Amino acid sequence: MLARARRLSGTYLFGHIPLVNVLIFLTQLLGIGHVSWNFDLHFGAKPVLTTMVTSSLLNGIADTIAQTVSVARQRASKHRPNSKKDGVSIEINELSEKSLPIHRKDLRAATPFDVERLVRYMAWGFLMAPLQLAWFSFLEKHFPTGELGAAIWKVLFDQIIFSPIGLALFFVFMTVTEGGGSKAVRKKFDGIYVSALKSNYVIWPAVQILNFRVIPLQFQLPFASTVGICWTIYLSLKNEAVDTM
Repeated sequence: MLARARRLSGTYLFGHIPLVNVLIFLTQLLGIGHVSWNFDLHFGAKPVLTTMVTSSLLNGIADTIAQTVSVARQRASKHRPNSKKDGVSIEINELSEKSLPIHRKDLRAATPFDVERLVRYMAWGFLMAPLQLAWFSFLEKHFPTGELGAAIWKVLFDQIIFSPIGLALFFVFMTVTEGGGSKAVRKKFDGIYVSALKSNYVIWPAVQILNFRVIPLQFQLPFASTVGICWTIYLSLKNEAVDTM
């Protein structure tokens, strides 16, 4: 059994993509597909729990992709040790190839899938969902969906109040659950908080104006979480980059 597990963890598709990551990703897709298939029914019966499970699964998908990207980049770099960097990166703002961890061991000993990290991201989505749902309900109560002006006010409140606080909570949660203390938290804030917040203001106002303008309340958080897969990938890589500095 152990030998099989080791062979599985050492198997890569196209030489770069870990098979175990792909299997975990497919399992997560099955989970989110099951929830989405009868989302109205689940949400009508248990809105908070349904939202928590949905956000948790989507966060898990995002971190699985982020981990896969990191391993694929590490392995790809081993195939061109004498080549100059070609400038291709997955950065959003200041996330660059240089900031990502460089694997220094043998090619076959590539970074294994980090289950604890996956659990942290899924837990974050699970625990944050009730707060987000309450926030969206608050915005809907004071600025009912329908008018463009109401949607603009929602976006302003969301970006000025919730986004900075939510992003700060994210880095604190990740740092503490990784075993870091106050110094590690300050390192995260000094290193990446401001640049991540700037990226937030580039991406999310446009997403949220569409969300608040046309998406019904019960689908607003799932919609934001689905779009947020890319955002969570970015945050996951940002967080990882600082951890390896």
